[in-house]
Amino acid sequence: MKTPLEYGKLACDTFMDMYLPEQLPPAGTLFYHQGVLLSGMQRIYLISREKKYFDYIRTYVDSVIGENGEIIGFCHELCNDKTPSLAKQALTMLDHKQPSILFYNLYDETGEKKYLTALKVIAESMYFWPVNDYGGYWHMMTQHNQMWLDGAYMAGPLSVMYAKRFNDDVLRERAINQVFLMDDYMKDRTTGLYYHGWDASKEADWADKKTGLSGQIWGRAVGWYVVAILDMLDYISPDHPAVCRLKQIVRDLLKALAKVQDKESGMWYEVLDKPKKKGNWTESSCTNLFIYSYAKAVRKGIISIEEYGEIIEKAYEGSIQSTYIDDRGNLIIDKICAGTCIDEGTYEHYISRGQVKNDLHGGGAFILMCSEMENYRCFVEKLFHNTNI
Repeated sequence: MKTPLEYGKLACDTFMDMYLPEQLPPAGTLFYHQGVLLSGMQRIYLISREKKYFDYIRTYVDSVIGENGEIIGFCHELCNDKTPSLAKQALTMLDHKQPSILFYNLYDETGEKKYLTALKVIAESMYFWPVNDYGGYWHMMTQHNQMWLDGAYMAGPLSVMYAKRFNDDVLRERAINQVFLMDDYMKDRTTGLYYHGWDASKEADWADKKTGLSGQIWGRAVGWYVVAILDMLDYISPDHPAVCRLKQIVRDLLKALAKVQDKESGMWYEVLDKPKKKGNWTESSCTNLFIYSYAKAVRKGIISIEEYGEIIEKAYEGSIQSTYIDDRGNLIIDKICAGTCIDEGTYEHYISRGQVKNDLHGGGAFILMCSEMENYRCFVEKLFHNTNI
């Protein structure tokens, strides 16, 4: 069997074969679809140092920013009749922020100021982002007062990375506050899992009129939430007073997820808390985000390998079994939920989403998982080697 790194490289090579970097969908737009995929690819590059991955990421980013750091969609003077409509919405959606985490390494390795300029534009736009009465970022400006769980990933790592580099306490504290608000208001106290959305005003059609919560616990959103926390912890000082609570949120959530893992396949379900309900199905992108989270939490000393090692290995086996290699030698990642807004928030809405292969959400989640599993396997090998000495 291939190593996690080999699977990650094969997945990267597959997407590079499928798309020219500037044609990654939605083309002509700085968006989290590409950002998620390329965040995984960047992790593979940092492990393997194979320049083709760096060059692919750089070519995509250069297709959506100008020589002076102008960003299509953020700088509307760059927009014209041919600009994709989604790009023109960049100033109104958190989803357009996430890819800017790619800019840090691009700047560090090239020294080109356009990446730093673009990074500042996006990170500092969070100073002015609308918030609900509790200080929670709206997920979209067109959907007032709504927080979506995956928003923690769209803006959180970006903000704390920026805060550490530029000593920006404001953005760091705001990012931490988003995580805590979600824990306070979006957590299901019975299962320990988190609902997809919360409308503080309780006015959305999908919002419960007492709690403001959406009706379902969606796998991939929960995945982005825990990944966001773990990635944020990489850039928050260990002596920061929020760290203990952040780690405890991770512990509690991973404990809750262990209870709803499918014991046969090792995977997790599209609607997490209803594994036995008719129509539900095991979904690969959330599974890969959870594998990433368990493995990284072990590596960071937040949870123990003794308690969770078997869960990690069973889930990894299930993830790999949900892939196959086609006649071109490309890796096909199956059982991915198509992009999902909350909409009416019903169970039927989530389970009826299309099951797709090799979309960028699922590809990015898989590649991120492979990069972390490679690090985890190295950690485990060293751990047991030192234990046996």
